[in-house]
Amino acid sequence: MQEKYININTLKVSEKLSQFISDELLKETDLSVDNFWSGFEKTVNELAPKNKELIKFREDLQKQIDNWHIKNKGNEFNLSDYKKFLTEIGYLKEEGDDFEISTQNVDEEITSIAGPQLVVPVMNARYALNAANARWMSLYDSLYGTDVIEQSEDSVSERYDPLRGEMVIKYGRDFLDKYFPLAGLSWQKITSFAVKYGKFKALKGADIYDLVDENKFIGHRGEADNPSAIILKNNNLHIEILKDSRAFAAQQDHAGISDIILESAVSTICDNEDSVAAVDAEDKIVCYRNWLGLMKGDLKSKFEKEGKLFERKLNPNRSYISKDGKGLKLHGRSLLLVRNVGHLMTNPSIILKDGSEVPEGIMDAFITTAAALHDIKKKTNSRTGSIYIVKPKMHGPDETTFTDLLFSKVEEVLGLPKYTCKIGIMDEERRTSANLKECIRSLKNRVFFINTGFLDRTGDEMHTSMEAGPMIKKGDMKTSKWITAYENNNVDIGLKCGFSGKAQIGKGMWAMPDKMKDMMEQKTGHLKAGANCAWVPSPTAAALHSLHYHEINIFDEQQKIKNREEAKLDDLLTIPTADRPNWSVDEINKEISNSAQTLLGYVVRWIDQGVGCSKVPDINNVGLMEDRATLRISSQHIANWIHHGITTKIQVVEILKDMAKIVDDQNKNNSNYVRMSDNFENSIAFQTACDLVFKGKEQPSGYTEPLLHLNRLTKKSNLNQKLS
Repeated sequence: MQEKYININTLKVSEKLSQFISDELLKETDLSVDNFWSGFEKTVNELAPKNKELIKFREDLQKQIDNWHIKNKGNEFNLSDYKKFLTEIGYLKEEGDDFEISTQNVDEEITSIAGPQLVVPVMNARYALNAANARWMSLYDSLYGTDVIEQSEDSVSERYDPLRGEMVIKYGRDFLDKYFPLAGLSWQKITSFAVKYGKFKALKGADIYDLVDENKFIGHRGEADNPSAIILKNNNLHIEILKDSRAFAAQQDHAGISDIILESAVSTICDNEDSVAAVDAEDKIVCYRNWLGLMKGDLKSKFEKEGKLFERKLNPNRSYISKDGKGLKLHGRSLLLVRNVGHLMTNPSIILKDGSEVPEGIMDAFITTAAALHDIKKKTNSRTGSIYIVKPKMHGPDETTFTDLLFSKVEEVLGLPKYTCKIGIMDEERRTSANLKECIRSLKNRVFFINTGFLDRTGDEMHTSMEAGPMIKKGDMKTSKWITAYENNNVDIGLKCGFSGKAQIGKGMWAMPDKMKDMMEQKTGHLKAGANCAWVPSPTAAALHSLHYHEINIFDEQQKIKNREEAKLDDLLTIPTADRPNWSVDEINKEISNSAQTLLGYVVRWIDQGVGCSKVPDINNVGLMEDRATLRISSQHIANWIHHGITTKIQVVEILKDMAKIVDDQNKNNSNYVRMSDNFENSIAFQTACDLVFKGKEQPSGYTEPLLHLNRLTKKSNLNQKLS
């Protein structure tokens, strides 16, 4: 279906987008449609050329780096000469004096509550609502439905398994004993509980026991002598102990406890970027409409499950009676942040006066911020009146400075006080890592978050140093010198710039949603590394990961980390090339097969179905959460090995075809799936996967978006032609 445009001043705007903005986005705000478009037009005409200059500078730097490696090929790598060269071309910036960030009006979920962070594709309303509501999650359900509780041989297959239920109850009691201990009694032995004179009392028969730390008791719900819920707090995270005699769990519990509710996903990133497939006005409006619904508080999603119709909507706040007998409310939803796209891509939703497409990041900035005007009035999401924008894929201080300028213009047009828009810096590009302190300085009045993203960062590492030599295997990247320096540097710089107690320092995603037992054993590493939030793939994972934040007080941990030796720039710039690789043909093919299968499994859903993030089975049939970052690393790795003769294009094509058959088989039960192996030549998805590899060296910064968007638009056009 051909996009219809209308003229608004010098712009050509998608008719559908224009209608959305006037009829939905700006309705019930103080901003007129005319003022929005006149301000937008003026800003985009001023900033689009600057945006292009920044992208051109990236390309110029890359050419110079490529030429340096080609010129020095065969010579022993000299890090001192390399750093001098990077400084001369403007890749490395001079580091200025120490400073601390001065971001104001930041919500406590960012400053003082450490906990799990969800990332959810905003294109899917149901998922977005689930994530927003994952602030409070059932420990019992999260344990019962995952591999954290091992399946017993004696378990019986029923709708509810009492034996498994007992194991869940024991796990919950052990958790209470560990973090909310009673003086002189285990939670395993209590028979009841009550509130007397503003204090929590546990009972074993007629005997009464207090909490070791009475300050952990916050309040209750119901009658004081027989409460239906008790609320406790540890490390700034709340839990709720429920009593409901009608529940399955309560019937086998001698204290009548039916569940333990955990404060879980403290914050959520509603994503317009890596986890969505939004290529035109139709797609972007879906994303914008869902974000608007979240900001207005009226987003709903109806769906059918097992023959029943359900409706999701945002949960209300949670009410209690405080220990001094007053009404008490706790926020019922995750604090919502919105991830815009980066500076690279343009979008056909709006055509500028010179005939070019609008820079998508500028469009996102205006529309996602305008949606949050509704929350600024109501203060139901941010109680401090802030708007939280996560900005990905920025390369160095020039681009973070541009982001500050962009949001200053947005605030002017939308009538917001300066610095209302807070910015989260995704530290996922090499030029940002190497200049992180100066990137933060350029946003010192806005920054609320920095985080590391291993996959994108590795993709950029490989693309930047494409000419340096063949890269080590993907699995070896995690133990390489540069990545240790990268992860540590992010925390070191954040703490040095005063983030502790003011802003988030985040770590990356746990990608295996079915392997919760492994997550529970391993993900404490993110807290010990100094992160006060870390990404999880599901509300259930958020509930379980929240237990780690009861175990470790992250703010104490950050104070210890401040005293360690800081990460070295030399280590950060150590290129992960393989020194005289002597891999066997079998080793090489196995590595390529792994990357090719992952790549195809993701691309086929993106191109054919417009699915930007999903659980994709890997070569061993383990479900992994995949988004464009995993695609970037896989395509760049194979491209690098072809370029340096580790493998050949002919070999890779054969492997891609073999892996396509495996991916087809893994998707055989998906009714919407179109097989690639039936017709390789005419499968747009298969050809896209090939292009990502064979044109990978030429892709800007190794990004996958240009090819994905191009081919998804072709696929959508073909589908529309068939329908018409």
